Amino acid sequence: MTIRPAQAQDVQAVLPLVASIAAYHEQRDPQRYCYQPNVTESYRNWLTQRADDPTSVFLVAQHESAQQPGGIVGFLIATVEKELSIYRVGKIGFIHDVWVEPDYRHEGIGRQMVMLAVERFTTIGVSQIRLDVLADNQPAQHLFNACGFRSSTITMLCEIK
Repeated sequence: MTIRPAQAQDVQAVLPLVASIAAYHEQRDPQRYCYQPNVTESYRNWLTQRADDPTSVFLVAQHESAQQPGGIVGFLIATVEKELSIYRVGKIGFIHDVWVEPDYRHEGIGRQMVMLAVERFTTIGVSQIRLDVLADNQPAQHLFNACGFRSSTITMLCEIK
């Protein structure tokens, strides 16, 4: 297993994983995650830009025996975001997505990617990292707690028809 910074040429192999995480989110909460058609094409451009952005963290996990394109079985994508000016923290790291293919879970891949992202954000100079996790996704909450994250706020949704 190798976890490494992604390169632009990895994006094509990551897109099926993007489709998987989008389908997972949409299945779990279709009102919150109501993606545009062809969400992977939007991700293609964004991920390609992130691969070359020194203030982004884009990691891929490769497994030698994987059948997936390029052997990529997981990815993490995170960016530096500007915080509202009313707060003392000027910029934060934000982890947008972490995905490990089901056959490769429980091997520590997600934890390794998250901890590498924490290290990278430390190097970049951010003092706080945030992420969103579905309220009923206990495995993800457990992973992030084990990596030093804590619950902070609850995002609530009201669908207006």
